[in-house]
Amino acid sequence: MFYQLGGGTYLRSSAVMAYNFDNSTYRAPIGLGIGQVIPCDEMAFNVFLEPQVLIEDKGAGWPKWQIFLGFNTQFK
Repeated sequence: MFYQLGGGTYLRSSAVMAYNFDNSTYRAPIGLGIGQVIPCDEMAFNVFLEPQVLIEDKGAGWPKWQIFLGFNTQFK
């Protein structure tokens, strides 16, 4: 989910659930973050930060929390 705040700023929630069919383990995180689109000449930069916490899981090895940090460049 993404919600535009205006001026290139947005709120985001993009945590991805995972299920392992081989051993029936799963994870279900939830996240809430913020991002900013920065226009610059013939391109735009998009940066975001989204902390995510695990709300439901089964099986060992899933992280209890993580930080999703991103940067991408979009050409016009």
